[in-house]
Order: sequence, then structure tokens, then C-alpha cells
Amino acid sequence: MPTVLITGCSSGIGLDAARTMTARGWTVLATCRKPEDLAAREAEGMIPVPLDLADPQSVADAADLALSHGPVDALVNNAAFALPGAVEDLPRDGLRAIFEVNLFGTHDLTCRMIPHFRANGAGRIVNVSSVLGLVGIPWRGAYSATKFALEGLTDVLRLEMEDTPIRVILIEPGPITSRIRVNAIPHFERWIDWENSPRVEQYRRSLLKRLYEPSGKDRFELPPSAVSARLVHALESPAPRARYGVTAATRISAAGKRMLPTRALDWFARRS
Repeated sequence: MPTVLITGCSSGIGLDAARTMTARGWTVLATCRKPEDLAAREAEGMIPVPLDLADPQSVADAADLALSHGPVDALVNNAAFALPGAVEDLPRDGLRAIFEVNLFGTHDLTCRMIPHFRANGAGRIVNVSSVLGLVGIPWRGAYSATKFALEGLTDVLRLEMEDTPIRVILIEPGPITSRIRVNAIPHFERWIDWENSPRVEQYRRSLLKRLYEPSGKDRFELPPSAVSARLVHALESPAPRARYGVTAATRISAAGKRMLPTRALDWFARRS
């Protein structure tokens, strides 16, 4: 059976991906931070791998543990978190914290797996980006910055790996049902001093309601299974695409970035 290492399997996209690939006969090395989530993945027939992407030693230990179970055929970098807030209110340490997980830790893990893929004679690296790696929207500056960076790093890695048997792939979801908004609240409360922001009234009218008040689905929102369907093709197709857009929002944004002038794209983003 082929083996895949998937990060961020506690909920949302990562959890659905892990369950989907397990059902398709893959051995899934599922990473989580919390012991209770690791135990739950093990109960579902997956191999649990503790991982905190913000901790370099944890990344090194996770790679070693994953490889101790035998050859790994693919790596899916999905784990990430959001830090909502106006860009002018983002403290340096808060921005550093989100980059440690969403980019630096992901890059570290990838670099630790590449030598194994080279020695194995094959390998696939799938980086889960976002529509916010294509276009930015208000309040999402930190998350968008990490995903823009991930897109650039992935594009260059794909080019550099063309002379190897390693395929590098991007998946770009739009709105997907997950806990990312709820999980963002502790980061917002830790890093954003919104009450002393010049935008305090905008926070009250907009972001606080979105974070703390129940709401229906976002426009264009799809379940995590929509991402898993693209992941199956990315991992199992003999000729995977370089990138997979998921949801109409991603397709519209990608087309708009190519065809619309910046002012028109800004108008669209402000209303997203």
C-alpha cells in the first residue's frame, strides 16, 4: 500500500483527506498537535504522528517517526492557522508566529522529506494553499501573506524538481467548511489589540461579529470532501496537474487576477 504523510489532521480539510486516503487503501501518517486527536486518528486505523510546526525539534522528530514506518510516497502539507486583524495592527511577533507554522515549519518538513523521495526514486509533495494565496481580502493580511509566500516557494520548488522524479503540486481551496475561524480566535485575542486600534469601530461592525457570532455558510462554501477529491487526483494520477483550484471563488479569483486591472480586483476583494 502507498503511504502518505498528511499534516493538520485534527479537523477540516486534513481530517477529511486522511479519512479519504485511508478508505482508498493508503497508509496514512496523520499529524496532530493534541494527544486526544492523535488517539482518535489511531482509532480510525491511521498512524499518529505528533507534530507542532512551530517547533523545529518537533518537525525533526515527526519526519524521523514517519520514515521509521517505512517508505513514504507522498507528503501533504495542510496544517495552518489564521490570525485575523488589520495589517496595521499585526505585531511583529504575531506575524512571525503565523509564518513559523504556515511557512517555515512546512518548508522544514518538506526539506526533510525530499532526500527520502530522491532515494526512493519517486515522491509527491502537495501543498494546500488558499484562494487567499491568489488575492488578498481585508482582515486576512497575515494568513494571505503566508499563502502568497507558500505559492511562490512551491512554484520555484516545482521548477527545481523537474529534473527529479518528485512532483510538486498546489491545491488552492476557496471557502471550505472547517474550524479555521473558531481556531483563529485564540490567536486574534493573543496578538491583536483591537480596542486601541484606529479601526476599533470597524472591528465591532465587521470582524468581531464574524469571529464570535454564529453565521451561515459563506458564499461558494463547499465541504472538505471537495478538496479531498482533488487530492486523490493529485496523488494517484500518473500526470497530476501543477495546481488545482477548489470552489468557484478560487476559479473566479484566478481569472480575475489575470484579466482585471488592480482597481477592479480591489473592488471585488473588498466585497468578498
